[in-house]
Amino acid sequence: MTVLERIVAQKRKEVRALQQRYANWDPPAIAPTRRDFRAALRQGDMALIAEFKRKSPSRGELAMGCDPATMSKKYECAGASAISVLTDKSFFAGELGDLVAARRATALPVLRKDIIIDRSQLAQTAHPEGPDAVLLIAGALERGELQSLRELAARCGQAALVEVHDEAELERALESGAEVIGINNRDLRTFEVSIETTLRLRPHVPDGVYVVSESGIHKRGDVLQLIDAGVHAVLIGEALMTADDVEMKVRELLGNA
Repeated sequence: MTVLERIVAQKRKEVRALQQRYANWDPPAIAPTRRDFRAALRQGDMALIAEFKRKSPSRGELAMGCDPATMSKKYECAGASAISVLTDKSFFAGELGDLVAARRATALPVLRKDIIIDRSQLAQTAHPEGPDAVLLIAGALERGELQSLRELAARCGQAALVEVHDEAELERALESGAEVIGINNRDLRTFEVSIETTLRLRPHVPDGVYVVSESGIHKRGDVLQLIDAGVHAVLIGEALMTADDVEMKVRELLGNA
């Protein structure tokens, strides 16, 4: 069983309780106004989605005692365009309270990064302090599920960052109507990382669809390579969470040091 399969299996267990709790939930008839995640990706030569996460399956503990509000303020002050918050508890030591704390601390759009596999998870955060965008992983969802969850997120006023790793997943993401594609340079089956994944897939993304490169981005040279490839934004977590000076690292990556 791959790491992604283990995470999804655990998430299915967690979702059972949510399905009962939100069995009668009706999504909003009119999408509420939230912070514009897609607009945030148009800032400068390259937008930075700065991520808050305490641990990861690949690296283990990163910053277990770190506060999401404090870190998010630092990200915003240093020039980040959006915040990503891990809310999975079992594998990333996250919680929904981290997302709320980050959103209260800044004016930036906040992305909920989790394994979203069921409508009850969207119901769980369909409130004024919920996320401005959610992550949907193509590799964890069937074709119909991906489109259904993306459309449901839109009804909740949330943009969808649809994550892919190969050509087949990209094709399914585009068929689902995705307006923001996240290309994960980390293979969630083997956890091998290569920026070449973004460089290979970027030419297959049509104009008008935003492209975010995720994972394996550690230095300004990586960012410049992705700018040259026509990528709109980078999502960076580990390099920031482990930096001695977070704000300086953000500025270095954006070329503002």
